[in-house]
Amino acid sequence: MSTTGTSARAEAGPASVPALPPVRSHRARWAALVVLVVVAGLVAVLATRPSAQVASVDSPLVGNQAPVISGTTVDGSHFALPAAPGRYVVLNFFASWCVPCQQEGPAFVAFAFQHRNGSAQLVSVRFNDTVSAVRSYQATLGATWPTLVDRSGRLALDYGVKGQPTTFVIAPDGRVVAYIVAPVTAAQLDQVIARAEAAHA
Repeated sequence: MSTTGTSARAEAGPASVPALPPVRSHRARWAALVVLVVVAGLVAVLATRPSAQVASVDSPLVGNQAPVISGTTVDGSHFALPAAPGRYVVLNFFASWCVPCQQEGPAFVAFAFQHRNGSAQLVSVRFNDTVSAVRSYQATLGATWPTLVDRSGRLALDYGVKGQPTTFVIAPDGRVVAYIVAPVTAAQLDQVIARAEAAHA
């Protein structure tokens, strides 16, 4: 009787040792660690990526003649850009309340200053904003370039603008060479112009 009991306990003893759960636990921890590393890597890439990709987004306008740019400015004067402006033109659709627009505002001031010799020109267009708000915002910003009111929305419609900020770069011969739908820097605009010049050298 005692031998049988001892044998039963001996058989039952090893079988009761929980060997597998720790292995599964270790595997789960390793899997979680791998996931965390991958997520951290993605966050790092997104955090360090430039705020705007200056490559042209698909648009039927790119490579074609820019629609006519003319109208009344926020200061009440008339502005009209020649069909062949003779220099690069950066056309920006914006709103004073738009946070990304506010982020790129100082970049446009810097770009205008860098090209004050006339090598490039800035033109802004009010989009989904009041004239008074735009006028106040640009006065605070220190903008000196023409800003069109576009009351009828003709310019926004002609250029297919759906949101802000939206920026077009127009070549000296009047062709649209870039369409950008993100905040830009002065350096990025210069890169777009440099690429356009190299492509048509």
